[in-house]
Order: sequence, then C-alpha cells, then structure tokens
Amino acid sequence: MTTPYETLEVAEDGGVCFITISNPPVNVMTLPLYQDLVRVTEEVEHNESIKVVVFQSADPEFFIAHFDVEMILTFPTDPDPVKSESLSAFHLMCERVRTMPKATLVKLAGRAGGGGNEFAASCDMRFGVKNKTIINQMEVPLGILPGGSGTQRLPRLVGRGRALEICLGGDDIDAQTCVEWGYLNRIFDSSEDMSRFVDRLAYRIAKWPSEAIALCKQSINNAELPVIDGLLEEAHLFQQTLRTQGAQENMRRALALGLQTREGESRMAELAEAIPADDA
Repeated sequence: MTTPYETLEVAEDGGVCFITISNPPVNVMTLPLYQDLVRVTEEVEHNESIKVVVFQSADPEFFIAHFDVEMILTFPTDPDPVKSESLSAFHLMCERVRTMPKATLVKLAGRAGGGGNEFAASCDMRFGVKNKTIINQMEVPLGILPGGSGTQRLPRLVGRGRALEICLGGDDIDAQTCVEWGYLNRIFDSSEDMSRFVDRLAYRIAKWPSEAIALCKQSINNAELPVIDGLLEEAHLFQQTLRTQGAQENMRRALALGLQTREGESRMAELAEAIPADDA
C-alpha cells in the first residue's frame, strides 16, 4: 500500500489490511474522506497480498458520522431527476466492499450514521460495544432518504419492518438491539475486547487460501439470488475451489493432522488453524 491518504491510516500485516479513519472532529464523510475511501477500497480490492480488510476509527466515539450535509446542499436541483443506467460512485464503493474477493470487517466502537452506516452495512461483518455502538439513519428527518445503499442493504440485513423503523424513525439504535436484529455479528463489554476478537478473527481468516475466501464470499452473496440459481452457482464455485492448489494441499494437511479421526474432529477449531502452511 503506497498511496498517501489525507484522512486514513493504512497498515498491512500478515495478509490483513487495517484502515483507520481519522477525520476530526466527528468523522463526517467530507469530500476528502469520501475520496480516500473510494481510492483505498479500489487499491485493496486489487492487492493480491491482502485477504482481509478491517475498517476502524481513530475516534472511539464515531466510526463515520454521516455524509457531509453541506456538500449535499450543493448538489444540483434545477433539472428534473433522471434515472441513471449505472451505479453512482458511492454505490460502487459500497458494492466494492460487499463483493471484493476479501473479507471486510468493521469495528463499530461508537456511532455510525447516514452514509457511514450505509458503508458499514455493505461490509461483510460488523462488531460493536455494549452501551457505546449506535447506528442512525437521519436522512428522512432531513427530508431526503438514505441514498447510499441503505434502503436496499438494511432490509437484507434486518428485514423490511426493522429497516423501515431505522429509516423512518431516524432514531438511535443501540448495540443490543443491533445484535438482536442481526445488524451486528457480536457485541463486547469494551472496545479492547472487541478489537482483540476482530483482530484474531481477521488474522485467522488470513491463514486460509485466498481463492477459497473469495469464492466462498461470492457464493454467500449469491444467496440474494433465487434459491435454485444460488445453488447452481454454489456448485460451480465449489468446483472452482476444488481445482486450486490451496485446496488440494490444505485437505491433505488436514487429514495428516487428524481430520476424520475422533480426536481431530473434537477440536475442529484448533485443527483448522493448524492447517495452513507457514508460508500461506
């Protein structure tokens, strides 16, 4: 990672890329932050050494507050709206973290609002902190609507009724509710506990063959297709993974480590972590 960023700190370690957002005072998604996020997601998407991306904030109270409302007020309103035939740059950025062949994880220690919440919701996994993590979609109270993927992503995460409560209510949704609704994977007692867990998970995933990570994610994304189409795609993607060197080597190493033995099957989580070769 060589690109300099104005509002991000980027560090790569062991196949994991940590992207830390720093745009005081409250991490509003200003034009510089937005442009940095577009560029960094483009860069990590094509970086073959990266298997996992972790988004976090230097501010423990705010992940990303929301998109810059002052900038929204400069958007042209004179011509009648025309339906585009292509995705906006913001939508493309959100789709990039959802579909890139890497796992994308978010540490939500504090607030995520508006476009910041839409960006987080587009990533693969989100983790929060009890009594600290809050999400809010404030667009409808402002007279607009969540236009950065929120009306499409949130119903898929939490269901139609809850998405309507989030978007139409414009209210704070706390960490406990977020985890009960399926927006957050897990919540923790402290930011430190969350970071330890997420970092461990990120490094664990980074041990696996990159082709398996990418194709498994692609297949899970296909769950939004009609089920028969999704199953057909799953079978095709499975056949692709089967033909990779990583799969052939890892299956043989797993058998040598005790897979399909009573002792090995009883400690599957530990066995899985021991499978990758030292240079994986």
